[in-house]
Amino acid sequence: MAIIDDGIFKDEWYDEVIKAQQNAYTPYSEFNVGALLITEDDEYVYGANIENASYPATICAERTALVSAYARGITKFKACVVITDAKDPASPCGVCRQVLKELTHDDMPVYMLSKDKRCIKKTVDELLPLGFSGKDMD
Repeated sequence: MAIIDDGIFKDEWYDEVIKAQQNAYTPYSEFNVGALLITEDDEYVYGANIENASYPATICAERTALVSAYARGITKFKACVVITDAKDPASPCGVCRQVLKELTHDDMPVYMLSKDKRCIKKTVDELLPLGFSGKDMD
């Protein structure tokens, strides 16, 4: 695995997602996650996981970025980049996959990175095959 040369991923996205990860608040798990949404206009929206002593109140980095974007009226994205401190690239959790399915397009790439720049690339649809969202209710 390596940073994918797919004509979409930009090397600077790695540096930007590291910036997002530095804002994580993880006093319990100490598992810092950063997320970077890239808008269709090449604007960056940052997210970090924010833990809470009431564990269900914790919010993941991917959802933090999406909620922040939508709160600002940004609803069109070209990619999502996620990084953790794990040895191998880590996938978004099930809840984040569902929210990505609801709020982005099915073929949007999600780049999952490790600190040493190894990468797995999947689309939202590949992360949640046969997923259901509001798009299916039309």
